[in-house]
Amino acid sequence: MIRFTLLRLGEGILTLLVSSLLVFAALFLSPGDPIAILVGNRTVSAETIASLRAQYHLDEPFFVRWIAWLGDLLSGNLGRSITYRDEVWNLIQPRLGTTGLLLALALLAIVVVGVGLGIVAAMSGRRLSDVMLALTSVGVAVPSFVAATLLITMLAVGLGWFPTFGPGESLGDRLYHLVLPVVALTISSGSYVTRVTRAALREEAQRDPVQTAIGRGLPRGRIVRHHIVRNALTPIATVVAVTLTSLVVGSIVIEKAFALDGLGSLLPEAVLRKDFAVVQAITLLLITFVVIVSLIVDIIQVSVDPRIRAKVVSR
Repeated sequence: MIRFTLLRLGEGILTLLVSSLLVFAALFLSPGDPIAILVGNRTVSAETIASLRAQYHLDEPFFVRWIAWLGDLLSGNLGRSITYRDEVWNLIQPRLGTTGLLLALALLAIVVVGVGLGIVAAMSGRRLSDVMLALTSVGVAVPSFVAATLLITMLAVGLGWFPTFGPGESLGDRLYHLVLPVVALTISSGSYVTRVTRAALREEAQRDPVQTAIGRGLPRGRIVRHHIVRNALTPIATVVAVTLTSLVVGSIVIEKAFALDGLGSLLPEAVLRKDFAVVQAITLLLITFVVIVSLIVDIIQVSVDPRIRAKVVSR
């Protein structure tokens, strides 16, 4: 188990390293000059432009700049923003709470509501199961920005039940402001998780050990908990981990739609202005979130499924 965890940690670190290289390369190859964006319409001398390029290391080769960024990162320095002329940590630190809370609530909603509805759909009668299957088919097809527009129009502007924008101030106020963003972010992913959970549980219910347990007259609750749900946790946990990517990407759109002061609202502007340090820092944080949760999911799978644990031990 320790060897498995260390291996997954190594893979996560490699993922972060490769991701940072790819993002850095995409910004480097994209059209536009960050100094030109910084100067704007002002007329400046060639010496001034050269000085600015040297100050932000834009006159150095690609790999030299990337390796220098990695060195600063290992020393705890995220760099300095070209656009805002401030330390990157000062820019993202106030926004971490909003984005972290949004992603955490979205993940919790997918696990509790998505998996819960999948269990209900799998264990209920055919009519209710078919209705839930039809509703989730619609939910899967709804993009997050469409869901955000509909929720704002109907529940915020139309009925006035929720605020239309802003993150709130106190913890309770923040949770209230994040209700619609979380719903908009999780409708598609949650519907998908519900469908996969329903299919996985129904498949497990047809297996021989379950039919044997039914034939022995074991209580239904015990069969569901110990023979159906437990054995179906592997595909369910896998699909939950897969939806993390869509949550991270969707959070950028949702934060813009609801005017939240999170990392997602800062990232598009930093990309447009080719603010390398800001884009790299935000990307690194978001990918780190995905890597950590994926590691936790893998550990849970190994812990609860003897089949996977046996494969891990035999390696």
